Amino acid sequence: MPILTRWFVKSAFVYFFAALAVALILALQTPLHLAPAIGSLMPVYIHLFMVGWVAQFIFGVVYWMFPKYSKDKPRGSDGLGWATYVLINVGLILRAIGEPLNAQQAQSIWGGLLAISSILQWLGGMAFVANTWRRVK
Repeated sequence: MPILTRWFVKSAFVYFFAALAVALILALQTPLHLAPAIGSLMPVYIHLFMVGWVAQFIFGVVYWMFPKYSKDKPRGSDGLGWATYVLINVGLILRAIGEPLNAQQAQSIWGGLLAISSILQWLGGMAFVANTWRRVK
């Protein structure tokens, strides 16, 4: 298994655990009378689950298992693969930080942080597509 696949899959497991922890907090908000601000974690939960767990797990398996690009570069560009990993994860972490802060204090700095996180995740997705496109045979 390629090292990048291991990083994607292990990171996916971490995000899966984090998403479940956030889901538990959201589920306990009403019965435990937690602060109403806890509700602002719903977008964080969705991103941790869908981008952190689902997408990264898929990216890791695709990087490993899709047909070879060439004999010299069986998985396409390693640099583009690592760029995908870094962009997706930095964007996701910024989203997890910025989403609750923006909900509590809607200021331009937090909105800007969310915009940056979205751009990074989009760039990561585009890097993944660029690296994988020619492997789809």
